[in-house]
Amino acid sequence: MSNDEAEDTYDGPSRSQLRRDAAAIFKLAESLAALTDAQLSRVPLDDDLRAEVRRTRAIHQPIARKRETQYLAKLMRRMEAEEIDAIRVVLDIDRQQSYRESAQLHQLEALRDRLIAKGDSALEEVLVEHPNADRQHLRNLIRQANVEAKKQKPPKASRELFRTLREMQGQAS
Repeated sequence: MSNDEAEDTYDGPSRSQLRRDAAAIFKLAESLAALTDAQLSRVPLDDDLRAEVRRTRAIHQPIARKRETQYLAKLMRRMEAEEIDAIRVVLDIDRQQSYRESAQLHQLEALRDRLIAKGDSALEEVLVEHPNADRQHLRNLIRQANVEAKKQKPPKASRELFRTLREMQGQAS
């Protein structure tokens, strides 16, 4: 066998690549262990693996949790690549949904703050988008939020205004 033939043979992935793959599976196992039951139910897992995820989630001591997560990752490494890709797709969709929900909440917070700062002029913009909204109730909440802010009281009206805006957005969707 010459040197050219020895160089052409492929022995599989390098040890470094295997380590990177194992680390990626470990992170995936950590992500699974961080899911709620509702989120976990959407992930395509067999019953044994789902039970192992729940067992891992139930452990709270850091060292024991890491050990259990490593065991979960070991079980996941035995899975087919297509199954792991399906899990990643579902987790990515959940992550994107979470980002969208966070962005919507930040927009509502900004709207609430603008309503409190600008008052009736900002309220008119909101009423154009939501003509069925209760103008008097919103105006009252804005005034109460301003009074609470000036007196440095807890922002009860501001929270109520946020809830009302969120309900209005939910009705519009």
